[in-house]
Amino acid sequence: MPSRAPRRDAEVDATAGDRHDRASPRLARAVPSSSASSMVCIRPATLEDIWEVQHCNLMCLPENYQMKYYLYHSLSWPLLLHVAESADSGGRKKIVGYVLAKLDEESEDAHGHITSLAVLRTHRKLGIAAKLMRAAHDAMRGVYDAKYCSLHVRVSNAAAIHLYVDVLGYDKKDVEKKYYADGEDAHDMRKTFARLAEELEKNPDADVDSTLLRELKLLSVVG
Repeated sequence: MPSRAPRRDAEVDATAGDRHDRASPRLARAVPSSSASSMVCIRPATLEDIWEVQHCNLMCLPENYQMKYYLYHSLSWPLLLHVAESADSGGRKKIVGYVLAKLDEESEDAHGHITSLAVLRTHRKLGIAAKLMRAAHDAMRGVYDAKYCSLHVRVSNAAAIHLYVDVLGYDKKDVEKKYYADGEDAHDMRKTFARLAEELEKNPDADVDSTLLRELKLLSVVG
C-alpha cells in the first residue's frame, strides 16, 4: 500500500463544456483541438502512460504524488484512470491531460471518487476536462456499479466549481475546513448518477425537451 497522498483539488479547464460528446471507458473518442491537424483521444490509460501522467501532474498542480501511487491506482482500478492523448499531423503523440479516480469501498454504498484531474495549458478550453470526467463517470457506473461520485475542490477555484456544478451536475454537500495543506477550505461535492433518472420516473408527464433528454443519456445520468 502506498503512503497517504497529500490532499488536493483538481486543475480544470474552465470552459470544458461540450455536452454533446461522451467518452466511453471502452471506446476512445477523438475531439478536434485548436489546430486542424491535431486530434485529442480520450482513452483508458496503460502502464506505459504513467510517466507522462506524472509529468502532466507536475506541470499543472502544486500537490504531487509519488510514482507508486499512480501505479497503485492503475493496478487497482484500471478503468478509472483515463488520459487525453494528442497527436499532431506527423503522428507524434503525447499525454495532455488525465483523470485519476478510485472506488471507495469502505463506505456502505460503494462509490467513485475523483483523486486528480489536470489538463496542460496548451490544451485547455477544448472540452477535454469534461470528457475525461465523463469517461471516469461511465466506468464508475458501468463497470463498478457506483451510485455516485465524490470529489473535493478548493473554495477559491471558480473554474473547477463551474465545471463540476454547471457542466457536470455536481452538488455541493459540505465545506471541509482547512482541507488543504495550505489551510484552504474545500467544497465536498457529489454527483448522484441515478438522480435525474429518478426525477423523470417520478414525473413521467414532465415536458422534457427531446434534445435535452438525448444529451442527458450521453452524460450517463438517464438510463
